Amino acid sequence: MASVIIIEDNKSILNSFQEIIEDSHHKVIGTFNNCETALEFCKTQHPDIAIVDIKLPGMTGIEGIKHLYNINSNIKSIVISVYDDSDYIFNALSAGAIGYLTKNITPDELLSAINQALNGGSPMSSKIARKVISYFQTPKQEELSKRENEVLQILAKGKSYAVIAEELHLSVNTIKIHVRNIYEKLHIENKQEFLKKFGR
Repeated sequence: MASVIIIEDNKSILNSFQEIIEDSHHKVIGTFNNCETALEFCKTQHPDIAIVDIKLPGMTGIEGIKHLYNINSNIKSIVISVYDDSDYIFNALSAGAIGYLTKNITPDELLSAINQALNGGSPMSSKIARKVISYFQTPKQEELSKRENEVLQILAKGKSYAVIAEELHLSVNTIKIHVRNIYEKLHIENKQEFLKKFGR
């Protein structure tokens, strides 16, 4: 049996989550409409699971998760939100959330998420999981230097090394060095593979 707290400012959603959880073998030991009150509670109580919304009055859920983790790193925070933007997802996971679900989940999915979290898993709605996978499969252009990014932008248009060299006022040999570095950083083998990923 897990002890659970819920931080959610929509009363009907909070009550719904509480009812679903308490109808199972888990126990809700606290419900809150803001993070500040929940954090005070967690200084003396030790829930296993925190169900956290993102948009809350006062402190955001993401900030709250950071503080929860600092109070007790054993608390497993699961975000349940209407927001599925990549920024929210990765900010929440970076803050210490171990799962991220959207609010259209079924009662079975909610309980399954709690059980997964207790067993060391990272519960995510399928749409969220796809975004996470896509993020890690996509090469990060910010890993490139400013000059390499400039070369990449022109290269992606299918321009030749000579044209790129002329546009950037560099030698063709310098462009070749930049391109080789770009391929290495982005784990690309050849120009065909590059154009398949980045070509416009």
